[in-house]
Parts: sequence; structure tokens; C-alpha cells
Amino acid sequence: MNIEKHTEAIKACRFCFMCRHLSGIGNVTFRESDTPRVRALLLDQVMSNPALLANADTLETLYNSDLSAACRYHCVKHFDENGLLLAAREDVVKAGLAPADVCQVAAEYLARPAAPAISGKGDVLYFIDYNTAAVPAIATAFGKIMKKAGVSYRSAEKGCPGKALKVLGYANEAQKAAREFAAAVNAANVKTIVVSNPAAYDALVHDFPEMGIKLKGKVMHTSEYLLSLKLACRKKAGALYYLESDFLKNYHPDYEFPGKLLSHLGAKRLTFGTNNEESYTCGEGALVLQQLRPVLVKKLACYIEARADHPEKDLLVTASPYTRKQLSTHTKLKVVTLEELTASLI
Repeated sequence: MNIEKHTEAIKACRFCFMCRHLSGIGNVTFRESDTPRVRALLLDQVMSNPALLANADTLETLYNSDLSAACRYHCVKHFDENGLLLAAREDVVKAGLAPADVCQVAAEYLARPAAPAISGKGDVLYFIDYNTAAVPAIATAFGKIMKKAGVSYRSAEKGCPGKALKVLGYANEAQKAAREFAAAVNAANVKTIVVSNPAAYDALVHDFPEMGIKLKGKVMHTSEYLLSLKLACRKKAGALYYLESDFLKNYHPDYEFPGKLLSHLGAKRLTFGTNNEESYTCGEGALVLQQLRPVLVKKLACYIEARADHPEKDLLVTASPYTRKQLSTHTKLKVVTLEELTASLI
């Protein structure tokens, strides 16, 4: 079983309460089963008796997680409970135990072409994945910025690099999709690949090399690329709250560009919530949580809204199209992405 690779995390997390407050789902369901400790306890039992993996409550718990990796990031010894859950999901799928709703979501992604539709001219390729496409204002803002910078670019629309399938536990299918996606992108022969969705960034710079897949162009999140343009601003961004991306903070702890871009834009960053450790993304790390657990996503969004100082007027900025979409759908918060903010200031 894949979870056997994470025995250290199971032993360390099963009796530890230290990161309980960092489990986003646990904070809105108030159930112990939705905390890292109990998830590790359940998988410890599975290690002793693999038949328990088929237990309905265990399966529900495994797919309830927001996969923010906040617990791993803030753990003193960085025990990989997040990796443990992903391994467990892979074991579930390989054993043919995937719940019906998980199978349905996976089928939707398997039915989509892995290779993106590429158009335009230029050495820069902008990947508009499904989450980014769900908020048209993001691609529009990027286009405005590129026009201002005088840079021609190509668009890669839709396409599935395999991240959603990987998160669901479909490792083999994810790798197949990733190879088809990479083949199409490499055929475009561009120098730079820019992505708005942090999940896509993580897929291209972390998952692909792990699968032995190489991309010809340099992959950059839009925050890094927009900063490299060194565009002058007509006005300063002023006071705002930046909601960290799970992928850019907890999965890539050294990724500094969102903060640097905000500084370049003249932002005065205010502290959101009661601490800087919690995830305020509506389950970005889980990627397809909205399809699997829409009720939980709404609760996560309301949890964030309740922590805003002045929800009717505070400006919230995010690097995640997913977070932007969920907060705009379920709350009255004023939220924009880094692309939208930049386009409004240049």
C-alpha cells in the first residue's frame, strides 16, 4: 500500500493535537474525524487491517480534507500528513473502492481533452485552465496587461495537466494526461509558460518532474511573470488583505513573488483573520472540493467572510482563481486576483 511510505507521519500524527486548529474542514464541521490526528489514526488501523480501507466513514474522511498542507508547513518537524492522504486516496482507487461521487468527478476530467487548444503568436504561452476560465475577468486582465507591456502571447485554453486526477487518487490516469498536455505545450516551442492557477503551477513544476516529464519553457506563476515586466503604476494599490494560496505558500514555501508583486503595486498588506497559519482558500489544495463537497466549500467561504473586519468594503486579493470563484459565489466579499489588481493600476 502507498500509505506504507508514510509510516513516520502516521506514527507522529495519530496522537498529536498540535495542528488541529489548522484543519480547515475540521474548523467548519467541528468533527474530530476531520482533523489530522484522527485521519492518521484511521490509516494506522488500515495499516494493521487493509480491509478497513473500504469503511464508508473512512472513505468520507479521506475525501473531506481540504489538502491545504498547512499542517505540514507549520509542523515543527514537517510530518507529511498531506502526502499521507494523497497516498491513501491512491490506495483507495487502486483497490477499486473509490466512492461513486469521486468516480463521477474523475470521469468528467477523463472525458476532457488533456491537450490544451493553443492559439496566437509569441514566445509566451498563457495557460487558461478550467478554474481560470471560470472567472473570465482574469484572462481579460492578463490580456490588458500584456497589451500595455507590448508583449505578444499565445493562449492555451482548457486542457488537463492531470492535477485533479492526481488529487482524486487516479495516479496512472494523471500521468497519462500530464504526458499528453506536455506534448502539446512542447510542440508550441515557447520560452515561457505562464499560469494563473497555483494548482496548475504546482502540477507543472512539481508533479511533472516527479513523473519524469519535461517542459521546454520556463514555468512561471503570473505573479512572477507580471513582476518581471516592471510596469509602472498609475496609482498605488493601498490597503488590502492578501489571502495566501495553499499551493504557493504551503506547497512552495520559498515562492516569494506574490508578495513582491504586491509591494511593487504599492500595497499596504493588512493582517487577515486571527493568525497567519490558517488556510483561507475555500479548499484550494483539494482542487475539486466544490464538485465533491459543495456544502463544505460554502461553509469554508462563510468562515472566511466571518473573519473580515469590514466585509462590505475590505479589498481581498488572492492568487487563486479557485478561491476567487468560491468567495464571489458564496459571500459578499470584495475579492480580486493579482491579475485583476495589476490591470486596474497600470
